[in-house]
Amino acid sequence: MQIKDYIDHTVLKATAQPSDIEKLCEEAKEYGFKAVCVNGCYTKLAKEQLKNSKVQLAIVIGFPLGSMSTEAKVFEASEGIKNGADEIDMVINVGWLKSGKSEWVKQEISKIKQAIGDKVLKVIIETCYLTQEEKRKACELAVEAKADYVKTSTGFGTGGATFEDVKLMKEVVGDKAKIKASGGVKDRATALKYISLGVSRIGTSSGIAIAATN
Repeated sequence: MQIKDYIDHTVLKATAQPSDIEKLCEEAKEYGFKAVCVNGCYTKLAKEQLKNSKVQLAIVIGFPLGSMSTEAKVFEASEGIKNGADEIDMVINVGWLKSGKSEWVKQEISKIKQAIGDKVLKVIIETCYLTQEEKRKACELAVEAKADYVKTSTGFGTGGATFEDVKLMKEVVGDKAKIKASGGVKDRATALKYISLGVSRIGTSSGIAIAATN
C-alpha cells in the first residue's frame, strides 16, 4: 500500500464550516486518501461530496470528551450510519476507565458496535490521560467488545500519538484489532515510522503534506 492508503484526512475543529468540509472531501478525492473524518453534523454533506469516490466517511462520536451517556453515543452512532457514515470513531469514557468501571466501558463499546453492525468501529482511548496499565486495559476492553480499531487520541487532549503508545497498543491487540495513530502526525517521516510499528490508519489534518513529499 502507498502512504495515501493509510490517511484519514481530518477536520474536527469547532470552527469548521461547510466550506471546510467540502474542501476536505475534494482533497481526499484528489489525493486518494482512505477516508475523511468529520464531526457528525457534516455527515450528509460529506457523503454527498464523496459520492462516486472510493473515499470512506468516518465520523466522531462522543467527541472529544467521551463523557456523555451511552444512550447518546449509541444514538449518535446509529444516526451517523443512517446518514451515510462508513466508520465510527468513538471516544471512551475516560473517567469510567480510570475509576475501575471496566465493565461499563466494555459494555458501551459493545453497544455501539452492535448498533452499527458491520461498519468499522475505532475506539479512541485518549492515551494522554492514561497510565500504562490503563492503556493496556482500554485496548483489552476494546478487543473484547469486538471493536475493529484502537486509536490513540482525539487530538484535543493534552497530548497526541507517541511511538511508545503505539508499540504498547500493538503488543496488547496483536492481530485482534487494528491501530490508528492520531494527534500530532504532521510529516511523512513520522507517518512512515508509525506504519512501520504496525498502524493501519493515520488520522491527520496534514495529509497533503505527508502524501505530497518524498
